[in-house]
Amino acid sequence: MLAHLTKRTLLQQLSFARRYGSTSSTDSCDPLDLVIVGGGIVGCATAREMMIRHPNIKMAIVEKENALAKHQTGHNSGVVHAGIYYKPGSMKAKLCVEGLKLSYEYFCKHNIPHNKVGKLIVALNKDQVKRLDDLYDRGIKNNVPDLQLVEKDCISKYEPKCQGERALWSPWTGIVDWAVVCKHFAEEFEKMGGKIFLNYEVTGFSEMTESKGKGKLAPLSVQSKDRCILTNYVLTCAGLHSDRLAVMTGCDLSPRIVPFRGEYLLLSESKRHLCTTNIYPVPDPRFPFLGVHFTPRVNGEIWLGPNAVLAFAREGYRWRDINIRDCIEMAKFPGLYKLCFRFFIPGCKEIIKSIFYPLAVADLRKFIPEVSVKDVKRGPAGVRAQALDNNGNLVDDFVFDGGKGNVGARVMHCRNAPSPAATSSMAIAKFICDKLEADFKF
Repeated sequence: MLAHLTKRTLLQQLSFARRYGSTSSTDSCDPLDLVIVGGGIVGCATAREMMIRHPNIKMAIVEKENALAKHQTGHNSGVVHAGIYYKPGSMKAKLCVEGLKLSYEYFCKHNIPHNKVGKLIVALNKDQVKRLDDLYDRGIKNNVPDLQLVEKDCISKYEPKCQGERALWSPWTGIVDWAVVCKHFAEEFEKMGGKIFLNYEVTGFSEMTESKGKGKLAPLSVQSKDRCILTNYVLTCAGLHSDRLAVMTGCDLSPRIVPFRGEYLLLSESKRHLCTTNIYPVPDPRFPFLGVHFTPRVNGEIWLGPNAVLAFAREGYRWRDINIRDCIEMAKFPGLYKLCFRFFIPGCKEIIKSIFYPLAVADLRKFIPEVSVKDVKRGPAGVRAQALDNNGNLVDDFVFDGGKGNVGARVMHCRNAPSPAATSSMAIAKFICDKLEADFKF
């Protein structure tokens, strides 16, 4: 049976070479050096960084969609985060602050539209003021640049229509279209000799022992439904499907990806003058998400939100998007039950606000009273790949993993890259490349 599968894989590879020409390594009988699975911003940033470090490397990105940045990268708020919220000493904190500076340098160098509009985190009462002071201390420990506490009477200097008891001002927080940035990374990668294969959904990995050359590694086959690519090493950056790819190489099921949809509202064009900067609430440490906020966009829109509701598909951008396989997996996962039990009442409130969005507008009016329901309509949505452990705890930091056996030993998985992954992408790329060089001897 194994011999039959190996033979079939070789035939697939030869067919792939004939159909796609020089993009296949079979033409020279040599495998690629590295294949990156996933065409989001982390995968594309890492591919670019590896090509810069190793100009002669043979690399490819494979992406299951017909374009890059189709999911989390292309469905986020577009905020360039400064690194305020994250636990001091965590990878999130370090890589976000580093990525912030690298991102702005990259935007300016390549004339990518962006705007350093800043962010106000606004406390509405005395309890929130105490938490705001704690956030300030955390931001200072994380080396967030130019962070300032703003007293009540001075909030209007930063946002004329905003009100609150106290605020935290982050002038380095900005906005950009991360899908544009991702595609720019990919263009640079291709100009340096890298290949990108779209419509390539990975279904498995195997070792091609029959193709092993003298003194060489047996190549790995990165398999899709009707084709395969040979490579020496693999990196997966698959976002919403990261756990599934990890399991293919013998990794543990945990952490498991559970999709949470974030739905945005749009502020009418006539009221866009009410908001010129990001306005965020003080996060409640009891709950896992930040709460609804005001977000300017580079195209002039103002997004309001998001909420956080469980999605019934990993790519479920609407309530009617239901994937049976995804639902069955979630139904079998004990960690999800524990999470839902822990946050049952807040979760119900999020669902109600999703259905009756005027309730979300009521929260927004606490910051800018001039916003009314008639000024708002439903907008876009994104799906967050939330990693959960078996106890229902949200995995809050970046997670990297390696598989087992001959195949798994040559595959690295980026299993969790939550927000601020886009802001951190260039720093994450450097971290991953260091790890690839150490583990795989590039």
